[in-house]
Amino acid sequence: MNERLALSEELYRRALEVIPGGVYGHQNPELLTRGSHPLFISRAEGCRLEDPDGNSYIDLLCSYGPMVVGYRNPRVEQAAAAQLARCDSGNLPAPNMVELAERLVAMTPGADWAMFAKNGSDVTTWSLALAREATGRDLAVTVRDTYHGVHGWCNKQERGFLDSERSATASFAWNDLDELDSLFAAHPDRIAAVMVTPFRHEAGQPSVMPAQGFLQGIRELCTRHGAVLVVDDVRAGFRLHMGGSTQLCKVAPDVLLYSKAMANGYPLAAMLGNKALERAASRVFVTGTFWTQAAPIAAGLATLDELEATGAVAHMERVGRRLVEGLAGQAAEAGLTVTVSGPPALPFMTFDDDRRGFAPGSFVRSRSFAGACAEGGVFLHPLHNWFLSTAHTEADIDEILSVTRTAFETVAAGV
Repeated sequence: MNERLALSEELYRRALEVIPGGVYGHQNPELLTRGSHPLFISRAEGCRLEDPDGNSYIDLLCSYGPMVVGYRNPRVEQAAAAQLARCDSGNLPAPNMVELAERLVAMTPGADWAMFAKNGSDVTTWSLALAREATGRDLAVTVRDTYHGVHGWCNKQERGFLDSERSATASFAWNDLDELDSLFAAHPDRIAAVMVTPFRHEAGQPSVMPAQGFLQGIRELCTRHGAVLVVDDVRAGFRLHMGGSTQLCKVAPDVLLYSKAMANGYPLAAMLGNKALERAASRVFVTGTFWTQAAPIAAGLATLDELEATGAVAHMERVGRRLVEGLAGQAAEAGLTVTVSGPPALPFMTFDDDRRGFAPGSFVRSRSFAGACAEGGVFLHPLHNWFLSTAHTEADIDEILSVTRTAFETVAAGV
């Protein structure tokens, strides 16, 4: 056992006794670098974390995306605390639900209404029910192997779910408009929705940006065939554009989905839609006891305030570019071939000669690099894309790059 992580490892041993898998889902430590990464986090502030053993890390994962204005952001925490002092979960929604819906509609081109839930999986599944109700059709089309949550129709592991839950889905390849066009031809008047992310960001793979005209082409095909265009902006939302990530290429979806960063760590998701879908949205019955909690909504409003006040999108682009350019230069100096991909605010780096897949012996270089970074005080993930926040300064990036330089040397030495 690494004595630096003794308390973390002991907690994990206890967790295995009472929790299936110890830590489940995407936070399972087996996806990280065991022996180098901590297994639990005790404290966080700004862009820094502390584990149970007292080790400190600059965080490049931002809680897998939610912490867009930094951990314990004063504006967000004060707004949430003030609302908690009045009411959080009530018999009826608090007035601020209306305020947040108005705010989102005002700032989002093409949006006429908003509804709220808790998780990305809630709204991806909800959006398909809406599309089916609105069109009277059944088939949902997604980009092949894209992650849209954990419900049966899209769960990538498939275990425990019926094949029938996927029977009304089809897929096409990223950046392949011809294949999507062929699906519309093969299923006339059957496709209810096409769901797409602003860029491709699958685990362990380099991120891929949309080819010129790809998202615009999907918009045109959906309009021509009467299908609903759903943009899953759960991961990228509020880091690339305040009006939705596809505004970068001037594409307005029929339905836009947010979660992760919209309340800076408080559980909140949103589905925004256009006027043509409003009646169908009101007819589809979905609900949750905690979906209208007022404190997360207050945090969401404050997060939007903070993003706008700090010029967050430009800031994250700037510090993210400083990071990715530094990484590319360091890798070349170490004689390593890497792909640094994705938007600078959501970067990812892969080693070109790493063995990919999830069998033993995969991602050896990525895990070695991430582990060396953790030991040097930088928390990043070997398989999942990273995230920048407004709390990351240029000085933080320089400190990160001093650690990554050593990590590249470790990988090059084959340690």
